[in-house]
Amino acid sequence: MNHRASIRRPTGGAPDYVFLGTVLALTIFGIVMLTSASSDLASSKFGDSSYFVMHQVRYGLLPGVVGFLIGCFAYYRRWQRFAAPLLILSIVFLVLVFTGLGVPGKGGDRWLNLGAFTFQPSELLKLTFFIYLAAWISRSAARGSSFVQGFLPFLMLVGGVMVLLLFQPATTVAVLIFLSSVLMYFTSGAAAALVVSLVLSVFIYISPYRMARVLTFLDPTADTADTGDHINQALIAIGSGGWTGVGFGQSTTKLYYLPEPIGDSIFVVIAEELGFLGSFFVILAFSIFMWRGLRIARHTADSFGRIFVTGCTCLIGLQAFVNIAAVSGLMPLTGVPLPFVSYGGTALTVFLTMSGIMVNVSRYQS
Repeated sequence: MNHRASIRRPTGGAPDYVFLGTVLALTIFGIVMLTSASSDLASSKFGDSSYFVMHQVRYGLLPGVVGFLIGCFAYYRRWQRFAAPLLILSIVFLVLVFTGLGVPGKGGDRWLNLGAFTFQPSELLKLTFFIYLAAWISRSAARGSSFVQGFLPFLMLVGGVMVLLLFQPATTVAVLIFLSSVLMYFTSGAAAALVVSLVLSVFIYISPYRMARVLTFLDPTADTADTGDHINQALIAIGSGGWTGVGFGQSTTKLYYLPEPIGDSIFVVIAEELGFLGSFFVILAFSIFMWRGLRIARHTADSFGRIFVTGCTCLIGLQAFVNIAAVSGLMPLTGVPLPFVSYGGTALTVFLTMSGIMVNVSRYQS
């Protein structure tokens, strides 16, 4: 069958409205909570309490809505045509962060300045790599079952991407992409999780800042003036929220004690201001996102759509879990943002585009 004919758009049905509503709720909630979490910081740094929110709207929400709509209405299998060029472009961007175009900050080279705008190539890679991987695996049945034709090239491909991310360093992003990729490739990722644990252990051992985070997790009170201060202040804020919180906009911890109240610590602000009920809403929303995402994947007969949706669902679900678990003291701090909620235009754009494609896939279920 001609390849062009094989991806001709069939007649679609209704989208998964529960999934669609969950994405909408998380996005609106994220903008609302960013308004509270960023107002004082924006006032002190820029003299404009709405600076971060307006920046998120202009460079995250608006392009994200465009990406979401394109994803919703463009037949998802057409993305296969652009899988290789999109991945190559993303890898070029990743390499460019180590040149004069890279913008150093927060202990690494993760941003790329193209003049008109600055963005994180590692966030864009989440989308383009999953499109490519889904297209690559679905193109041949042997790639999903053969060690030589499938798993070995898969490890080489994922390993090359991980190396670029680890040297930025973007360790958590690398691990999240790896684990999500493994879940795309296998129904069980136990063996590969062991491999990535060994690789990650080496990078932790040779990197002082990564080792410090692990040691702080093991004993948060050992150095409360430095590495342990973040998690201790986070736990105090979460505990002070109680059942209903101190009130929207009333957090005091975000003013002086949290290093990233609009980034990886925004869940702490949510827990303090909205209490257990607000925190429960966030966790419930991500649980519904994962439930409906995996349901879409399960009911999609086409292998490309099924594999892509599985990867995106696992990535967003794992990232949300890691963020919430880290600031709650259940695992070492990672610096990974909360999807749809934390400040970051590139991340919001990518997650909304992913979600739009997933909505489109949901229209063609068996």
